[in-house]
Amino acid sequence: MADPVPAIPSNVHVAASSVLSGSQLFRRFFSERDPAVTIGAQCHLEDIQLALGKRARVTIGDHVYAAGLMILSEHEVQIGRRVIFSFHVVIADSDFHPLDPAQRVLDAIAISPLHTGAKRPEIGSSPVVIEDDVWIGPNVTILKGVTIGAGAFIEPGSLITHNVPPRARVLGNPAQIIGEV
Repeated sequence: MADPVPAIPSNVHVAASSVLSGSQLFRRFFSERDPAVTIGAQCHLEDIQLALGKRARVTIGDHVYAAGLMILSEHEVQIGRRVIFSFHVVIADSDFHPLDPAQRVLDAIAISPLHTGAKRPEIGSSPVVIEDDVWIGPNVTILKGVTIGAGAFIEPGSLITHNVPPRARVLGNPAQIIGEV
């Protein structure tokens, strides 16, 4: 039996014909946008996690299937229609910390339990877009600023750091085009 779904926040809009499961679904959900999440019709989202910052927005089209999907967002994630995610896929639209070492130290101080009221440094984020009819294999990671074109096929274990053209087949870390679907 699937884990129970916690109460759905009022800024999350789910089509009545869609199914969500996962006890961790809204564990790190802080988005103040409305809507923060929109889930289309006939979706089956099993054991997913939505870790959304205050300004994050996620849009999921109709007929999407995902098992063990984790979306980490500070900005925006758009998922088209008829997208299939295999197990343990991670989508991250942000680095969640500064890349510069000195800025990382300042960030660590700002978020420390002992913090002195310092503000966090600016942290880069950029939307992730997954177009219609994409198949994503198990253990794939998709990073900020990436668009995956319609009909693309992402092989298991791939790390997606750059745009993927429509109908491309990609594999590797970092992923490279290995063919066409």
